Amino acid sequence: MGDQVDQLLEDWNAERPELDYSPLGVVVRIQLLGKLLQRSAEVALRPLKLKLWEYDVLSALRRKGKPFEQPATELARLTMLTSGAMTTRVDRLEAKGLVERTTDPEDRRGVNVKLTKNGLGVIDQAIQTRLEIAEAQLKSLSERESKSLTEGLRKLLVSVSEK
Repeated sequence: MGDQVDQLLEDWNAERPELDYSPLGVVVRIQLLGKLLQRSAEVALRPLKLKLWEYDVLSALRRKGKPFEQPATELARLTMLTSGAMTTRVDRLEAKGLVERTTDPEDRRGVNVKLTKNGLGVIDQAIQTRLEIAEAQLKSLSERESKSLTEGLRKLLVSVSEK
């Protein structure tokens, strides 16, 4: 049972047989899966009128628990964004009534971002949708395969993140 990456590797091997392409077998598959999984998440969130980047910010606020509020700088770190990009995203989410800005009680120059009641409802629906889609996407793997893949990907992510 082959996939498109097998063909890519076969083509390269025909052109440059002296090279070992096995690392690309892993990396390219992860890259392709990332694109496919992202597209699938975007489609799943459309009925909620939510973009994936909006989900990411709302999710970062929701999963930290009450009061569903984080400093904007922490949100930027959690979502791997610059402070300027986070400001733009918060502006858009605020315009949709999903978040509100508050002053940091410990630093008046700081800005916190807080889920609104509407934002809380939207993200609670969205996480359910994301879980259902993720479960469907992983149905071809056994529980053992899923666990093994999780452990391997975790190890790889930690290793790549350290560089």
